[in-house]
Amino acid sequence: MSIILKAENISKQYRLGTVGTGSLQHDLNRWWHKIRGKQDPYLKVGGVNDRSAKATEDYVWALRDINFEVKQGEVLGIIGKNGAGKSTLLKILSRVTAPTTGSIRTKGRIASLLEVGTGFHGELTGRENIFMNGAVLGMSRHEIKSKLDEIIAFSGCEKYIDTPVKRYSSGMTVRLGFAVAAHLEPEILVVDEVLAVGDAEFQKKAIGKMQDLSTGEGRTVLFVSHNMASVKSLCDRGIVLENGLSAFSGTAECAISDYLGEGKSSVNVKFFDDSHGNSVFNLNRICLRNRYEKDSDVLEEGREIELLTDIHISDDNAERYHLTYHLHNEMGDALFSFTHIKGDGELKKGQNIISCIFPENFFQPGQYFLSLFIVKDRRNAIFSEKDIIRFTVVNSSRDLGVYMGREPGYIRPSFIWKIQ
Repeated sequence: MSIILKAENISKQYRLGTVGTGSLQHDLNRWWHKIRGKQDPYLKVGGVNDRSAKATEDYVWALRDINFEVKQGEVLGIIGKNGAGKSTLLKILSRVTAPTTGSIRTKGRIASLLEVGTGFHGELTGRENIFMNGAVLGMSRHEIKSKLDEIIAFSGCEKYIDTPVKRYSSGMTVRLGFAVAAHLEPEILVVDEVLAVGDAEFQKKAIGKMQDLSTGEGRTVLFVSHNMASVKSLCDRGIVLENGLSAFSGTAECAISDYLGEGKSSVNVKFFDDSHGNSVFNLNRICLRNRYEKDSDVLEEGREIELLTDIHISDDNAERYHLTYHLHNEMGDALFSFTHIKGDGELKKGQNIISCIFPENFFQPGQYFLSLFIVKDRRNAIFSEKDIIRFTVVNSSRDLGVYMGREPGYIRPSFIWKIQ
């Protein structure tokens, strides 16, 4: 597939506070440097684009040295925290604003849905706005007319199509805006977080339409969302932005894992202080390792994985207690729970090292979060901590020629098979 969009060294700098250089002398100096092909003399290094930090400079880089390519028919997800630079990047790609440095090369028409009501005139009706938006995108009146009924039907706004848009709700405006952008046959469709305004039924319909555009019609989609499930189901690749910088680029699933794992280092061994205990127990350590090995930093899917919990019980009736674990994936979905019960050996007073063995190839490669509950008399949780430890399982070596991609799901149970 050919490259349809290429971004090279894209940076965007904004001045904090008052807009403009602040003086005619600065404007003239900037103009003089520009006509001589010189760099803007007022481009300072500036501060990092961290919205939570107090500004110490007059300038800030909203984006810095962003590079990526998008192929025709590809769906690229752009994810990151609020203020990471996602919307700024889409505005540059849509030519709403120009980059401070760098260049964008595209082939074909770009249709953008960046904010609720973008490109709509409040005094015009929904029908009139469809024609106006189509004209802006370079469509002829005949082309727009041929798509009109389809656009109106998809938007679900038939009853209000001849009503001024200023009387639409935000959800209705998004419905109509997306319907126009998706049906006027752009080569590149740029969609910001606006779909979050729509209801669940419309979000499902919009995602289905974007999938049809990319797979069926070979259109390219750039998609920004905080809904990781939508990104995972829709996108082929993902870019993670952090403080205006490109923090990760790869498959959509890996990008989501990187984004959701931010600030939570994956440590397969964790030691605890006195805060994880009371007069009844003290939790000393939780460890995950490849079985028969020392504490391991790398857990391999093709190995037996051992979960060790080191706990000290002070109660003379230690057998009254048991441990329960909940396992979640990086999306926060509960996968399953499992419990240490009496049949597996009772807890005793003093130190207990509880071992749980996961069989080979039980886990798919990915990131997992383990929650721990200490339960008394099978009904009262005297201790609980969500995501007490986070661990990562990686691909182990496989035979040459074996499929190396990620299989769907999170666990790979072993079954008994027979052929008769």
